[in-house]
Amino acid sequence: MENSVLRCENISKKFGKKTILNNVSFEIKSKDILGFIGPNGAGKTTTIKLILGLQSITNGKVVINGFDVEKQFTKAIEQVGAIVENPDLYMYLSGYENLKLISNLYKEIDENRIQEVVKLVKLENRIKDKVSKYSLGMRQRLGIAQAIMHKPALLILDEPTNGLDPEGIKEMRELLLDLAEKENMAILISSHNLAELDNLCNKVCIIKNGEIIETSNISDIKKEANKSYNIFEINNTEKIKEIISNSIIINKNQFKLDIQKEEIPNIVKKLVENNILIYEIKKEEKTLEEAFFEKTGGNIIE
Repeated sequence: MENSVLRCENISKKFGKKTILNNVSFEIKSKDILGFIGPNGAGKTTTIKLILGLQSITNGKVVINGFDVEKQFTKAIEQVGAIVENPDLYMYLSGYENLKLISNLYKEIDENRIQEVVKLVKLENRIKDKVSKYSLGMRQRLGIAQAIMHKPALLILDEPTNGLDPEGIKEMRELLLDLAEKENMAILISSHNLAELDNLCNKVCIIKNGEIIETSNISDIKKEANKSYNIFEINNTEKIKEIISNSIIINKNQFKLDIQKEEIPNIVKKLVENNILIYEIKKEEKTLEEAFFEKTGGNIIE
């Protein structure tokens, strides 16, 4: 776990006799974008509050850039930028005035850095306008500008695309990918928008009933959930059931089979013998959402 920006080590949280989190462990390194997902009530928000020092840890520890959050809170938390729920903004001030106020909280933020973050979040043309005139997506980007002003090593976002239209979601995705790459940030995103996390994250951490059930690269977790389905594209599936009884018809030109790679040549031979034209054979790619439902036993995200 060396070189981790964030390290959660067996953290547990109890309220009275009730265990909310049980031995939660995961890590994020520089440039990682980790999707933190789970059903409602699984413990995502509690975990974020423990990372930010907003609640006390019953057992275990949280380490940010080598500093223990409970024992060295100031040193640890100065490495963090966060937006939990909605960004705190002064609606009657301009975007620039909001950033200027935040900059006064830190020692070494000059005008150059303010202009730098304005450019990063692509608000150059509207930064002098009042925030009350901003769209929801623009407010979210201004909130992120505030959160990254001090060049944090770790950025924590809770539902950053909530309420955004498709264009706003696309802009948010591009911004976060830029921040991970150009600012070398580790980013933790808690979200119910699994389709968006699928496009954004390189790692995923699934929590259920207060326990981590999977932490993996997003590509690996989807492969695991895929079983062995292979999709065959052919000229016509009308008689496929007669030729291959265990086939699953997708549409008039595609069917799929739960088979190992070694069995594919025999299937191809059968198809050719029956004058079936084969256009393509590919491994089925499941979405993060499908993988999530398999891992959690079908828990619904509301």
